Amino acid sequence: MSRLEIPVIAQPAWSWPGLGLWNLYFLIKLLLFWGGYLNLQILPNLVFAAVLLVPLRNRHASLLRWLIAVPLGVALFYQDSWLPPFSRLLDQPGVLNFTGEYLLELAGRFIDWNLCGLLLIVVVAYLFVSQWLRLTTLTLGWLALLGSANLLALQAPAQQAANPGTASASAVVNNAEPDSATLDDYLQKFYDTEAGRRVEFKPSTSAAQPFDLLLINICSMAWDDLDSVGLRDNPLLQQMDVVFDNFNSATAYSGPAAIRLLRASCGQQPHHKLYGVAPEQCLLMDDLRKLGFASEVMLNHTGQFEGFLDEVRSQGALPNPAVSASNLSRALVGFDGSPIWRDREVLDKWWQHRENNQDPRVALFYNTTTLHDGNRALTADGGTKSAEYKPRAQALIDDLTAFIKKLERSGRRVAVVIVPEHGAALHGDRMQIPGMREIPSPSITHVPVGIKLIGMGSAANSAPLHVSAPTSYLALSEIIARLYAAGPQAEGQGLDWQALLSDLPQTPAVSENSGTVVLDYAGKPYVRIKEKGAWLPYPQRFK
Repeated sequence: MSRLEIPVIAQPAWSWPGLGLWNLYFLIKLLLFWGGYLNLQILPNLVFAAVLLVPLRNRHASLLRWLIAVPLGVALFYQDSWLPPFSRLLDQPGVLNFTGEYLLELAGRFIDWNLCGLLLIVVVAYLFVSQWLRLTTLTLGWLALLGSANLLALQAPAQQAANPGTASASAVVNNAEPDSATLDDYLQKFYDTEAGRRVEFKPSTSAAQPFDLLLINICSMAWDDLDSVGLRDNPLLQQMDVVFDNFNSATAYSGPAAIRLLRASCGQQPHHKLYGVAPEQCLLMDDLRKLGFASEVMLNHTGQFEGFLDEVRSQGALPNPAVSASNLSRALVGFDGSPIWRDREVLDKWWQHRENNQDPRVALFYNTTTLHDGNRALTADGGTKSAEYKPRAQALIDDLTAFIKKLERSGRRVAVVIVPEHGAALHGDRMQIPGMREIPSPSITHVPVGIKLIGMGSAANSAPLHVSAPTSYLALSEIIARLYAAGPQAEGQGLDWQALLSDLPQTPAVSENSGTVVLDYAGKPYVRIKEKGAWLPYPQRFK
């Protein structure tokens, strides 16, 4: 009986191993991208997957590829995240001065337990399903599908451009598809327009009555923060004569925000120009100095963190503080361990100095960090504890309200302008954890700005007048110039509010940190998180 011979099929020299455990890496990224937690770059991920799929016959070569792939995979994951470029982190030496408690608090904010639970389910499901299904096909198919969708999206603007209409240039910009080229062009045109805008301070020909100007620059207060803690309708804003409902601070960091305020006499500059030599006509304090105002500075903090005081003095033409608050008792301890003094006590001390000063006009720049993220409250045993935002915000509102009452009792003519630097980012969103302000999102830069005129004629209505148009610092400079130019008031005569507030300069919402830009285009926010990078719709915040 002959033996049946079974032919042996030769194994191919090259076999495709599949992605193996790397499937889990890509599937997690795809799910995070689907949920809006990640900005998945399709081409680099496809290239990475292709390199992992190339068959290698040598065992040592496979091991070497795996050793190289792990750090590359981590770096690519970081690139796909909404986190700032690593170079930006290296440019932040001040982080080394954070207290240990604050660093621990920040680390805890990166942990989203709901997301951790979801990822655990994904890992268990993968380990279970991978026993029966070849998931490499699913992973590559999903990546390819996203890649083809991107290619179709890139072709849409080109088709539109091939059939231009007869509308004006401005209408084309406003109606064009919001692709990267269109938004880059929009941003450039915005800065070109802003470069030509100026507020002219003219010496008054009508014997203008002297008044003091107090610019109160508040760190970490946005409309979103006030809504979050139930303080939107607070006594401080309710007693203002004018409230700006749609004011954009144009940045999410303190130094740039203060510089922009102190250069309010010119249109909005790109971030990189804030640290160059400012045109003389842009410097608000210089403009006021030429009109007879003495410039002064006061802080409720040391101003030493990242050289804040030196920075705003050099870029905003400010003198050294004439009054020291160092002998006051600490109200809080800053995120860097430095003292923060109570606003009411600091302002009362400055006002005592002002009343002994014979200058007819004084312009004060006051900066407060009472609401800064990471500040800590003092305890009875001499230690510190975490300070919640709402009690600090309420204390600041109470202190400023009491100080305004004191100004009213003084009988002096004073214009108080309250201008927050930026918000506190209490919520966080899909791009940033709570407290992180690397990206100047609308919820951070949409800040409550108010003006209170003391001894200068209040508004006819008991409620504030509201400016609803999109505005920024140029509008404040224009109001200050108009206040100075206003003629002397007869006894019992009020200001001409119509003349003061009509036709104020409007500024579209464009905000910028170092390397990061957020702008409003056709009513929707878009973000560019890398210099010359692609524009993306700003993801909706968490609900």
